Amino acid sequence: MKKPRLFIIFFIISFLNISAANATEHHSGHGGGSGGGGGGSTGTCGKPNLGKFLPPHLATVTPGAEFSFLVFNIDKPEQVSVTVKNIPVEVTAEFKDPYYLFKGKLPASLVSTAARINIKVNAKSPHCEAENGWLLKISDK
Repeated sequence: MKKPRLFIIFFIISFLNISAANATEHHSGHGGGSGGGGGGSTGTCGKPNLGKFLPPHLATVTPGAEFSFLVFNIDKPEQVSVTVKNIPVEVTAEFKDPYYLFKGKLPASLVSTAARINIKVNAKSPHCEAENGWLLKISDK
């Protein structure tokens, strides 16, 4: 009579271990990390990449000078906003598969100063957002 009891106990313990393993595997990807596993929202977009900043970082430019940059992994150009010294700057976007080329002009009112061009990509999911920029020196003429 001890064998059937032992068999039932063994079966119950085995069943509980399998259930715990499945639950752990299913929930392992949830959380705030950007490890790329499990969560679902990371699969719907790639993290936007910003680069090829022109003129280059710390270059000296004239007031009202043109600037440009590239953005990869966005759905639409309206997701991108640009400020220079907290002044909103209007930019144009041109799709050049697989990226967007953005162009804008520094505010003419910025003279003899340094200014950061700050780019922010807004999205519904925090995994799909990005922020970057670079610093330029603006001359007096």
